[in-house]
Amino acid sequence: MLITRLVLAANHFRQWLIAQLVFLLLTVLKLFPADAAINFMDRFARWIGPKTGRYKLTLTNLRNAFPEKSEAELEEIALDSWGNMGRMAAEYVFLDQLFDFDPHRSEPGRVEVSGIPLFLDLRDNPRPFIVFTAHSGNFEMLPVAGSAFGLDVTVLFRPPNNPYMADKVFEFRKARMGNLVPSHAGSSFALARQLERGGGVGVLVDQKFRKGLKTKFFGRDVQTNPLLAKLVRQFNCEVYPARCIRLPGGRFRLELEPAITIPRRTDGSVDVNATAQMLNDKVESWVREYPGQWLWYHDRWNIKRSL
Repeated sequence: MLITRLVLAANHFRQWLIAQLVFLLLTVLKLFPADAAINFMDRFARWIGPKTGRYKLTLTNLRNAFPEKSEAELEEIALDSWGNMGRMAAEYVFLDQLFDFDPHRSEPGRVEVSGIPLFLDLRDNPRPFIVFTAHSGNFEMLPVAGSAFGLDVTVLFRPPNNPYMADKVFEFRKARMGNLVPSHAGSSFALARQLERGGGVGVLVDQKFRKGLKTKFFGRDVQTNPLLAKLVRQFNCEVYPARCIRLPGGRFRLELEPAITIPRRTDGSVDVNATAQMLNDKVESWVREYPGQWLWYHDRWNIKRSL
């Protein structure tokens, strides 16, 4: 019993220490201009990435996804992906400053938005809808855009495993992204209630889900969460793809695409498996277009145990 308590105490202390170091780094970044801090974190992540165990998984994922590419090409994508992660960490600190979209501005700012008529239609004609995205670019900007347009959206997010960091992240997101639902056993009920009220839901669809449907992603077996398809089946709501694309010069383009056509069976009911596969196909098309902007260190194909 004593040994168990000591182990738990040591684990809590380790998580607390890691959180304090991260908070210290972010506090120091605030002392510098946004672009300088973001560029520094980009270079730092590119330097530290190859020294981590996750880098091996990154390259394995890339080799499986792009067997036609050379090792040099894959290394470049891997470093871009780690640079993207570093930039995201710094952008968290400066998110209020970075999101400068103004529809009345004659010249584009740091953030441009594609699909404005869709945003306005969803705002002015309230109805239940789902927006899905992937871990690409700075995906955190999408709920900020929704909030800026005045949309009633509840966003499902996965909190960090570190409880000390999770509390800070939740506070930060809630102040800028509207309604938030941490991913846990009862989160689907919260999303269902939001749709039942006629509001919108935002979800990430490229995460590993151990009890998910068997689907394909880059031609390889994966398990995909059926939640989105089941919500559509229950509420017959529209589904919109959305993504964030990094542009040169530290700029971003946020895209809200037209609603997709949900696969249905001959009796008119939602085909849950086909819908899950369609989501994977859409995300794959995004990743193929900008491979260096996706988080390749995720164990999406559940291969980490074989490394």
